[in-house]
Amino acid sequence: MSEKASSPGEAGTAADPAAARPGGPLPGDGESIVVPPAILKQQAGWGQAPARPAGEKDEEPQVFASTVRRKDLSEAGYDEDPPGAGRLGAILGTVLAVLLVGSCITLYMVNKDDGKSSAASTPDAAATASPTPSADPVPPIKDNAKVLPTVTGEFGTKATIALPKEASDGTFVVKELKSGDGAKVDKNTWVTADFSAMNWSTGKEIEGSYKSGKPQLFQAGAGKLIPALDQAVTGHKAGSRLLVVAPPAAAFGSQGSSGMGVGAKDTLVFVIDIKNATAPDTVLSGDMTAPPADMPKVKDNGKKPADITPVPGTPEVKDLKSHVLIQGKGRKIEAGEKVLVQYTGALYKDGKVFDSSLKRGQAFTFVTGGGGVIEGWDKGITGQTVGSRVELVIPASLAYKDQAQGDIPANSTLVFVIDILDAGVGAQD
Repeated sequence: MSEKASSPGEAGTAADPAAARPGGPLPGDGESIVVPPAILKQQAGWGQAPARPAGEKDEEPQVFASTVRRKDLSEAGYDEDPPGAGRLGAILGTVLAVLLVGSCITLYMVNKDDGKSSAASTPDAAATASPTPSADPVPPIKDNAKVLPTVTGEFGTKATIALPKEASDGTFVVKELKSGDGAKVDKNTWVTADFSAMNWSTGKEIEGSYKSGKPQLFQAGAGKLIPALDQAVTGHKAGSRLLVVAPPAAAFGSQGSSGMGVGAKDTLVFVIDIKNATAPDTVLSGDMTAPPADMPKVKDNGKKPADITPVPGTPEVKDLKSHVLIQGKGRKIEAGEKVLVQYTGALYKDGKVFDSSLKRGQAFTFVTGGGGVIEGWDKGITGQTVGSRVELVIPASLAYKDQAQGDIPANSTLVFVIDILDAGVGAQD
Protein backbone atom coordinates (compact mmCIF):
# COMPACT_ATOMS: atom_id res chain seq x y z
CA MET A 1 0.00 0.00 0.00
CA SER A 2 1.38 3.36 -0.90
CA GLU A 3 1.89 6.03 1.70
CA LYS A 4 -0.47 8.27 -0.16
CA ALA A 5 -4.07 8.17 0.91
CA SER A 6 -4.85 4.83 -0.68
CA SER A 7 -6.98 3.76 2.25
CA PRO A 8 -10.38 5.16 3.23
CA GLY A 9 -10.00 8.79 4.16
CA GLU A 10 -7.48 10.24 1.68
CA ALA A 11 -7.11 12.98 4.24
CA GLY A 12 -3.90 14.48 2.97
CA THR A 13 -1.67 13.60 5.92
CA ALA A 14 -0.19 10.58 4.21
CA ALA A 15 2.07 9.48 7.03
CA ASP A 16 -0.74 9.33 9.58
CA PRO A 17 -1.18 5.67 10.49
CA ALA A 18 -4.77 6.24 11.60
CA ALA A 19 -5.93 7.63 8.26
CA ALA A 20 -7.43 4.29 7.22
CA ARG A 21 -10.99 5.26 8.12
CA PRO A 22 -13.66 7.43 6.46
CA GLY A 23 -12.60 11.05 6.68
CA GLY A 24 -9.23 10.39 8.30
CA PRO A 25 -8.07 9.93 11.91
CA LEU A 26 -10.35 10.60 14.82
CA PRO A 27 -9.71 13.53 17.17
CA GLY A 28 -7.28 12.89 20.00
CA ASP A 29 -3.93 11.18 20.26
CA GLY A 30 -5.29 7.73 21.03
CA GLU A 31 -4.14 5.30 23.67
CA SER A 32 -2.07 2.17 23.20
CA ILE A 33 -1.22 -0.94 25.14
CA VAL A 34 2.47 -1.75 24.68
CA VAL A 35 3.52 -5.38 25.05
CA PRO A 36 7.00 -6.81 24.40
CA PRO A 37 7.05 -9.26 21.48
CA ALA A 38 8.25 -12.12 23.67
CA ILE A 39 5.24 -11.83 25.94
CA LEU A 40 2.90 -11.55 22.98
CA LYS A 41 4.21 -14.80 21.48
CA GLN A 42 3.82 -16.60 24.81
CA GLN A 43 0.24 -15.36 25.12
CA ALA A 44 -0.50 -16.66 21.64
CA GLY A 45 0.58 -20.13 22.68
CA TRP A 46 3.94 -20.15 20.90
CA GLY A 47 5.95 -21.07 23.97
CA GLN A 48 8.87 -19.11 25.29
CA ALA A 49 10.95 -16.82 23.14
CA PRO A 50 14.57 -17.70 22.30
CA ALA A 51 17.33 -15.92 24.18
CA ARG A 52 18.85 -12.93 22.39
CA PRO A 53 22.58 -12.94 21.59
CA ALA A 54 24.85 -11.05 23.96
CA GLY A 55 25.03 -7.35 23.18
CA GLU A 56 21.91 -7.34 21.02
CA LYS A 57 19.59 -4.40 21.63
CA ASP A 58 16.06 -4.85 22.88
CA GLU A 59 13.56 -5.26 20.09
CA GLU A 60 11.12 -2.41 19.62
CA PRO A 61 7.91 -3.13 21.53
CA GLN A 62 4.86 -4.00 19.49
CA VAL A 63 1.78 -1.80 19.83
CA PHE A 64 -1.73 -3.13 19.61
CA ALA A 65 -5.23 -2.35 20.94
CA SER A 66 -4.48 1.16 19.74
CA THR A 67 -6.61 3.91 18.26
CA VAL A 68 -3.62 5.02 16.18
CA ARG A 69 -2.03 2.41 13.95
CA ARG A 70 1.72 2.11 13.58
CA LYS A 71 1.36 1.14 9.89
CA ASP A 72 -0.88 2.61 7.25
CA LEU A 73 -2.97 -0.39 6.29
CA SER A 74 -6.37 -0.54 4.68
CA GLU A 75 -9.12 -1.46 7.13
CA ALA A 76 -10.00 -4.42 4.98
CA GLY A 77 -6.40 -5.50 4.43
CA TYR A 78 -6.55 -5.54 0.63
CA ASP A 79 -3.36 -3.62 -0.02
CA GLU A 80 -1.07 -5.68 2.13
CA ASP A 81 -1.91 -9.30 2.81
CA PRO A 82 -0.12 -10.63 5.88
CA PRO A 83 3.14 -12.41 4.97
CA GLY A 84 2.11 -15.26 7.25
CA ALA A 85 -0.46 -16.05 9.85
CA GLY A 86 2.01 -15.14 12.57
CA ARG A 87 1.51 -11.41 11.85
CA LEU A 88 0.54 -9.39 14.91
CA GLY A 89 -3.02 -8.79 13.74
CA ALA A 90 -3.67 -12.49 13.19
CA ILE A 91 -2.27 -13.39 16.63
CA LEU A 92 -4.24 -10.66 18.34
CA GLY A 93 -7.38 -11.76 16.52
CA THR A 94 -6.93 -15.25 17.91
CA VAL A 95 -6.22 -14.22 21.47
CA LEU A 96 -9.01 -11.67 21.75
CA ALA A 97 -11.53 -13.77 19.85
CA VAL A 98 -11.20 -16.70 22.24
CA LEU A 99 -11.42 -14.40 25.27
CA LEU A 100 -14.07 -11.92 24.18
CA VAL A 101 -16.40 -13.29 21.54
CA GLY A 102 -18.33 -15.40 24.01
CA SER A 103 -20.71 -17.98 22.63
CA CYS A 104 -19.53 -17.61 19.03
CA ILE A 105 -16.09 -19.08 18.43
CA THR A 106 -13.93 -17.28 15.92
CA LEU A 107 -11.36 -19.58 14.39
CA TYR A 108 -8.25 -17.52 13.84
CA MET A 109 -4.79 -18.84 13.02
CA VAL A 110 -2.27 -19.21 15.82
CA ASN A 111 0.14 -21.89 14.77
CA LYS A 112 2.32 -20.41 12.05
CA ASP A 113 5.73 -18.97 12.82
CA ASP A 114 6.44 -15.54 11.30
CA GLY A 115 10.05 -16.45 10.61
CA LYS A 116 11.45 -13.92 13.10
CA SER A 117 13.00 -14.40 16.49
CA SER A 118 12.03 -12.18 19.42
CA ALA A 119 14.03 -10.95 22.38
CA ALA A 120 13.19 -12.51 25.72
CA SER A 121 11.34 -10.12 27.97
CA THR A 122 13.39 -10.87 31.11
CA PRO A 123 16.74 -12.50 31.97
CA ASP A 124 14.83 -15.36 33.64
CA ALA A 125 12.91 -16.04 30.45
CA ALA A 126 16.12 -16.02 28.46
CA ALA A 127 17.72 -18.55 30.77
CA THR A 128 14.93 -21.08 30.21
CA ALA A 129 14.14 -20.24 26.60
CA SER A 130 13.38 -22.87 23.98
CA PRO A 131 13.18 -22.47 20.20
CA THR A 132 9.93 -21.20 18.72
CA PRO A 133 8.13 -24.11 17.05
CA SER A 134 7.56 -23.98 13.32
CA ALA A 135 4.32 -24.98 11.67
CA ASP A 136 3.92 -28.12 9.62
CA PRO A 137 3.03 -27.44 5.97
CA VAL A 138 -0.67 -27.50 5.15
CA PRO A 139 -1.44 -30.63 3.13
CA PRO A 140 -3.12 -30.32 -0.28
CA ILE A 141 -6.91 -30.27 -0.35
CA LYS A 142 -8.68 -33.40 -1.60
CA ASP A 143 -12.37 -33.97 -2.12
CA ASN A 144 -12.55 -37.38 -0.48
CA ALA A 145 -10.84 -39.86 1.85
CA LYS A 146 -11.16 -43.54 2.78
CA VAL A 147 -13.17 -42.73 5.89
CA LEU A 148 -15.35 -39.66 6.38
CA PRO A 149 -17.90 -38.48 8.94
CA THR A 150 -21.60 -38.62 8.08
CA VAL A 151 -23.51 -35.33 7.97
CA THR A 152 -27.26 -34.79 8.27
CA GLY A 153 -29.30 -31.60 8.34
CA GLU A 154 -30.26 -28.85 5.92
CA PHE A 155 -28.20 -25.90 4.73
CA GLY A 156 -28.68 -22.96 7.05
CA THR A 157 -29.25 -25.09 10.15
CA LYS A 158 -26.84 -26.67 12.60
CA ALA A 159 -25.46 -29.88 11.12
CA THR A 160 -25.41 -33.24 12.90
CA ILE A 161 -21.98 -34.86 12.49
CA ALA A 162 -21.58 -38.59 13.12
CA LEU A 163 -17.95 -39.60 13.52
CA PRO A 164 -16.74 -43.00 12.31
CA LYS A 165 -15.03 -45.44 14.70
CA GLU A 166 -11.85 -45.29 12.60
CA ALA A 167 -9.32 -42.51 13.03
CA SER A 168 -8.73 -39.95 10.31
CA ASP A 169 -5.99 -40.80 7.80
CA GLY A 170 -4.66 -37.22 7.89
CA THR A 171 -6.17 -36.07 4.60
CA PHE A 172 -7.27 -32.42 4.34
CA VAL A 173 -10.73 -32.89 2.84
CA VAL A 174 -13.10 -30.30 1.42
CA LYS A 175 -16.17 -32.06 0.05
CA GLU A 176 -19.17 -30.19 -1.31
CA LEU A 177 -22.31 -31.67 0.22
CA LYS A 178 -24.62 -29.14 -1.42
CA SER A 179 -23.79 -26.97 -4.42
CA GLY A 180 -24.90 -23.35 -4.19
CA ASP A 181 -25.92 -21.12 -7.07
CA GLY A 182 -24.77 -17.80 -5.63
CA ALA A 183 -21.63 -15.77 -6.24
CA LYS A 184 -18.35 -17.67 -6.41
CA VAL A 185 -15.77 -17.20 -3.67
CA ASP A 186 -12.42 -16.05 -5.05
CA LYS A 187 -9.35 -14.90 -3.14
CA ASN A 188 -10.14 -11.63 -1.29
CA THR A 189 -13.89 -12.21 -1.61
CA TRP A 190 -15.67 -11.29 1.59
CA VAL A 191 -17.56 -14.28 2.97
CA THR A 192 -20.15 -14.81 5.67
CA ALA A 193 -20.37 -18.43 6.73
CA ASP A 194 -21.94 -20.48 9.52
CA PHE A 195 -20.33 -23.64 10.79
CA SER A 196 -20.86 -26.70 12.93
CA ALA A 197 -17.84 -28.58 14.29
CA MET A 198 -16.57 -31.72 16.01
CA ASN A 199 -13.22 -32.87 17.32
CA TRP A 200 -12.64 -36.19 15.54
CA SER A 201 -9.81 -37.11 17.90
CA THR A 202 -11.81 -36.70 21.11
CA GLY A 203 -15.35 -37.20 19.81
CA LYS A 204 -16.46 -33.96 21.44
CA GLU A 205 -18.58 -31.26 19.84
CA ILE A 206 -17.09 -27.81 19.27
CA GLU A 207 -19.50 -24.92 19.65
CA GLY A 208 -20.16 -23.38 16.25
CA SER A 209 -21.74 -20.18 15.04
CA TYR A 210 -25.39 -21.22 15.00
CA LYS A 211 -25.84 -20.65 18.74
CA SER A 212 -25.11 -16.92 18.47
CA GLY A 213 -27.17 -16.41 15.32
CA LYS A 214 -24.35 -14.46 13.68
CA PRO A 215 -22.12 -15.84 10.93
CA GLN A 216 -18.37 -15.42 10.61
CA LEU A 217 -17.34 -12.53 8.34
CA PHE A 218 -13.90 -12.89 6.80
CA GLN A 219 -11.92 -12.33 3.63
CA ALA A 220 -11.16 -15.60 1.85
CA GLY A 221 -7.51 -16.40 1.25
CA ALA A 222 -6.22 -13.55 3.41
CA GLY A 223 -4.37 -15.91 5.74
CA LYS A 224 -6.02 -14.62 8.92
CA LEU A 225 -7.95 -17.77 9.74
CA ILE A 226 -7.06 -21.42 10.04
CA PRO A 227 -6.81 -23.06 6.59
CA ALA A 228 -9.91 -25.14 7.38
CA LEU A 229 -11.91 -21.95 6.85
CA ASP A 230 -9.57 -19.62 4.98
CA GLN A 231 -8.74 -22.03 2.15
CA ALA A 232 -11.74 -24.33 2.18
CA VAL A 233 -14.34 -21.85 0.91
CA THR A 234 -12.33 -20.59 -2.08
CA GLY A 235 -13.73 -21.84 -5.39
CA HIS A 236 -17.20 -22.61 -4.00
CA LYS A 237 -20.40 -20.62 -4.40
CA ALA A 238 -22.68 -18.97 -1.89
CA GLY A 239 -25.38 -21.43 -0.89
CA SER A 240 -22.94 -24.34 -0.70
CA ARG A 241 -22.53 -26.67 2.27
CA LEU A 242 -19.02 -28.08 2.72
CA LEU A 243 -17.68 -30.97 4.77
CA VAL A 244 -14.17 -30.11 5.90
CA VAL A 245 -11.82 -32.56 7.61
CA ALA A 246 -8.88 -30.61 8.96
CA PRO A 247 -5.76 -32.41 10.19
CA PRO A 248 -3.68 -30.41 12.72
CA ALA A 249 -1.70 -28.52 10.06
CA ALA A 250 -4.97 -27.26 8.55
CA ALA A 251 -6.41 -26.42 11.98
CA PHE A 252 -4.55 -25.27 15.10
CA GLY A 253 -1.27 -27.06 14.45
CA SER A 254 1.08 -28.36 17.10
CA GLN A 255 -0.10 -25.79 19.65
CA GLY A 256 -3.77 -26.74 19.59
CA SER A 257 -6.31 -24.39 21.14
CA SER A 258 -6.91 -24.66 24.86
CA GLY A 259 -9.86 -22.28 24.66
CA MET A 260 -11.64 -24.67 22.31
CA GLY A 261 -10.40 -27.87 23.93
CA VAL A 262 -8.30 -28.80 20.89
CA GLY A 263 -5.10 -30.75 21.50
CA ALA A 264 -1.83 -30.56 19.61
CA LYS A 265 -2.59 -33.53 17.35
CA ASP A 266 -6.36 -33.27 17.06
CA THR A 267 -8.17 -33.54 13.74
CA LEU A 268 -11.26 -31.35 13.44
CA VAL A 269 -14.41 -31.68 11.37
CA PHE A 270 -16.37 -28.68 10.12
CA VAL A 271 -19.59 -28.34 8.20
CA ILE A 272 -19.50 -24.90 6.62
CA ASP A 273 -22.51 -23.13 5.14
CA ILE A 274 -21.44 -20.30 2.81
CA LYS A 275 -24.16 -17.70 3.29
CA ASN A 276 -22.86 -14.80 1.18
CA ALA A 277 -19.91 -14.02 -1.09
CA THR A 278 -19.20 -10.34 -1.72
CA ALA A 279 -16.57 -9.12 -4.17
CA PRO A 280 -14.48 -6.15 -2.96
CA ASP A 281 -16.06 -3.77 -5.51
CA THR A 282 -19.69 -4.76 -4.87
CA VAL A 283 -22.35 -2.04 -4.66
CA LEU A 284 -26.08 -2.22 -3.97
CA SER A 285 -28.66 -1.62 -6.66
CA GLY A 286 -32.37 -0.95 -6.75
CA ASP A 287 -34.90 1.85 -6.75
CA MET A 288 -34.06 4.54 -4.23
CA THR A 289 -36.54 6.36 -2.02
CA ALA A 290 -35.89 10.10 -2.25
CA PRO A 291 -34.66 11.69 0.99
CA PRO A 292 -36.75 14.32 2.83
CA ALA A 293 -36.73 17.87 1.45
CA ASP A 294 -34.25 19.08 4.07
CA MET A 295 -31.62 16.39 3.32
CA PRO A 296 -29.15 16.45 0.42
CA LYS A 297 -30.21 14.75 -2.80
CA VAL A 298 -28.37 11.60 -3.89
CA LYS A 299 -27.66 10.33 -7.41
CA ASP A 300 -26.55 6.72 -7.79
CA ASN A 301 -23.54 6.34 -10.09
CA GLY A 302 -23.11 2.59 -9.84
CA LYS A 303 -19.52 1.72 -8.96
CA LYS A 304 -18.48 5.38 -8.96
CA PRO A 305 -18.95 7.77 -6.02
CA ALA A 306 -22.49 9.04 -5.60
CA ASP A 307 -23.38 12.65 -6.43
CA ILE A 308 -24.52 14.42 -3.27
CA THR A 309 -26.31 17.73 -3.82
CA PRO A 310 -27.10 19.99 -0.81
CA VAL A 311 -30.42 21.80 -0.56
CA PRO A 312 -29.83 25.59 -0.78
CA GLY A 313 -30.78 27.54 2.30
CA THR A 314 -30.98 24.50 4.57
CA PRO A 315 -29.70 25.41 8.06
CA GLU A 316 -26.87 23.53 9.73
CA VAL A 317 -27.97 20.43 11.62
CA LYS A 318 -27.33 19.84 15.30
CA ASP A 319 -28.43 16.21 15.52
CA LEU A 320 -27.77 13.08 13.47
CA LYS A 321 -30.21 12.62 10.61
CA SER A 322 -30.64 9.42 8.62
CA HIS A 323 -32.71 8.19 5.71
CA VAL A 324 -32.91 4.72 4.18
CA LEU A 325 -32.50 5.11 0.42
CA ILE A 326 -32.75 1.35 -0.27
CA GLN A 327 -34.34 -0.88 2.33
CA GLY A 328 -32.38 -4.07 2.90
CA LYS A 329 -33.99 -7.38 3.74
CA GLY A 330 -31.24 -8.71 6.01
CA ARG A 331 -31.11 -8.79 9.78
CA LYS A 332 -30.49 -5.74 11.97
CA ILE A 333 -26.91 -4.86 12.85
CA GLU A 334 -26.00 -4.93 16.53
CA ALA A 335 -23.20 -3.12 18.33
CA GLY A 336 -19.94 -5.05 18.28
CA GLU A 337 -20.44 -6.60 14.84
CA LYS A 338 -18.00 -6.29 11.97
CA VAL A 339 -19.73 -4.55 9.07
CA LEU A 340 -18.78 -4.50 5.39
CA VAL A 341 -19.70 -1.31 3.51
CA GLN A 342 -19.13 0.90 0.49
CA TYR A 343 -19.43 4.62 1.11
CA THR A 344 -19.15 8.14 -0.29
CA GLY A 345 -18.53 11.09 2.02
CA ALA A 346 -19.15 14.75 1.17
CA LEU A 347 -19.32 18.14 2.87
CA TYR A 348 -22.82 19.20 3.83
CA LYS A 349 -22.30 22.81 2.82
CA ASP A 350 -21.37 22.23 -0.85
CA GLY A 351 -21.50 18.49 -1.62
CA LYS A 352 -17.76 18.26 -2.30
CA VAL A 353 -16.70 14.60 -2.05
CA PHE A 354 -13.72 14.18 0.28
CA ASP A 355 -13.55 10.37 0.36
CA SER A 356 -15.10 7.25 -1.18
CA SER A 357 -14.33 3.55 -0.99
CA LEU A 358 -15.68 3.33 -4.55
CA LYS A 359 -12.65 5.23 -5.85
CA ARG A 360 -10.56 2.27 -4.74
CA GLY A 361 -13.04 -0.46 -5.59
CA GLN A 362 -12.47 -1.90 -2.14
CA ALA A 363 -15.15 -2.32 0.46
CA PHE A 364 -14.43 -1.04 3.96
CA THR A 365 -14.88 -2.87 7.26
CA PHE A 366 -15.30 -1.58 10.79
CA VAL A 367 -16.69 -2.81 14.09
CA THR A 368 -19.78 -0.99 15.30
CA GLY A 369 -19.29 0.61 18.67
CA GLY A 370 -15.56 -0.04 18.54
CA GLY A 371 -14.45 3.61 18.28
CA GLY A 372 -12.72 2.98 14.96
CA VAL A 373 -14.98 5.42 13.09
CA ILE A 374 -16.65 8.71 13.91
CA GLU A 375 -19.52 8.58 16.39
CA GLY A 376 -22.08 9.42 13.72
CA TRP A 377 -21.21 6.20 11.89
CA ASP A 378 -21.55 4.06 15.00
CA LYS A 379 -24.95 5.56 15.81
CA GLY A 380 -26.17 5.72 12.24
CA ILE A 381 -25.29 2.17 11.15
CA THR A 382 -26.18 0.23 14.30
CA GLY A 383 -29.80 -0.89 14.00
CA GLN A 384 -29.90 -0.69 10.20
CA THR A 385 -30.48 -3.85 8.16
CA VAL A 386 -27.97 -5.63 5.97
CA GLY A 387 -28.58 -4.80 2.31
CA SER A 388 -29.63 -1.20 3.01
CA ARG A 389 -28.30 1.99 1.47
CA VAL A 390 -28.40 4.74 4.08
CA GLU A 391 -27.83 8.48 3.89
CA LEU A 392 -26.41 10.03 7.06
CA VAL A 393 -26.14 13.75 7.84
CA ILE A 394 -23.65 13.97 10.69
CA PRO A 395 -23.09 17.19 12.68
CA ALA A 396 -19.56 18.18 13.63
CA SER A 397 -20.22 17.16 17.24
CA LEU A 398 -20.52 13.53 16.07
CA ALA A 399 -17.71 13.82 13.50
CA TYR A 400 -14.42 15.70 13.76
CA LYS A 401 -15.63 18.55 15.96
CA ASP A 402 -13.30 21.58 15.83
CA GLN A 403 -10.41 19.74 14.16
CA ALA A 404 -9.76 19.98 10.44
CA GLN A 405 -8.98 16.69 8.65
CA GLY A 406 -7.41 17.12 5.22
CA ASP A 407 -10.19 18.37 2.92
CA ILE A 408 -12.63 18.52 5.84
CA PRO A 409 -12.62 21.96 7.52
CA ALA A 410 -13.05 22.27 11.27
CA ASN A 411 -16.64 22.20 12.57
CA SER A 412 -17.94 20.57 9.37
CA THR A 413 -21.24 18.79 9.02
CA LEU A 414 -20.74 15.69 6.85
CA VAL A 415 -22.94 13.64 4.54
CA PHE A 416 -22.35 9.93 3.87
CA VAL A 417 -24.10 7.54 1.51
CA ILE A 418 -23.38 4.03 2.81
CA ASP A 419 -24.14 0.62 1.28
CA ILE A 420 -24.34 -2.02 4.04
CA LEU A 421 -23.15 -5.09 2.19
CA ASP A 422 -22.82 -7.65 4.98
CA ALA A 423 -22.12 -8.13 8.69
CA GLY A 424 -21.04 -10.82 11.12
CA VAL A 425 -18.54 -11.84 13.75
CA GLY A 426 -14.96 -10.95 12.88
CA ALA A 427 -11.66 -9.82 14.37
CA GLN A 428 -10.78 -6.13 14.31
CA ASP A 429 -8.01 -5.35 11.81
